[in-house]
Parts: sequence; C-alpha cells; structure tokens
Amino acid sequence: MAVRLHASHHIHPGRWLAIEIVEAHGLSVSDAASRLHVTRQALSALLNGRADLSPTMAIRFEKVFGIDAETILRMQLAWDIRQARAQQDAIVVERSLVAA
Repeated sequence: MAVRLHASHHIHPGRWLAIEIVEAHGLSVSDAASRLHVTRQALSALLNGRADLSPTMAIRFEKVFGIDAETILRMQLAWDIRQARAQQDAIVVERSLVAA
C-alpha cells in the first residue's frame, strides 16, 4: 500500500529552498546565485516557483549547501504529481482490458 502525504506537505522546492536555505544563510538571491554559478534571473525564477528544479541545479545546491540532491528532486516530483492530480479529470485515457 502506498503512503500518501497530505496535500499541505507538497511545496514547490524553490519556495522551500528560498526559505530554508537561501534566507536561512542570510544570503540575497544575487549572493546565492553567485555561489551557485547561475544567473540571478534563473535562481529567482526557481525560488519564486516560476521554474522547476533541475537535476543540475539540485547538485549545485548539494555542493554549496550540503542538501541531498535526491531529496530536493523528490520534492520537485511530489509537486509535479500534485499539479497533475489537480488536472487529472482532464486527462483522457482508454483502460486496457489486459491486466498488467
């Protein structure tokens, strides 16, 4: 049986990174972007939830701040699934008659 998390546990990883990592370290977006070797615009888009967390960016955060890349990528996946579930009634499929 799959464990289901309450919807309140799903947060965009960028918002979490902004609060728990960047702000917690007392960094501005520009300072964090400089440490991560990315543009301020790219980091700002992620931290404000306008861009998804990529595996490369996850590794950057791991290298700079010590947070496990896989952990924050799982946050991204949970967020993506939540967004898809919100639209699941619009997803049209035909069920297979063959059992998997």
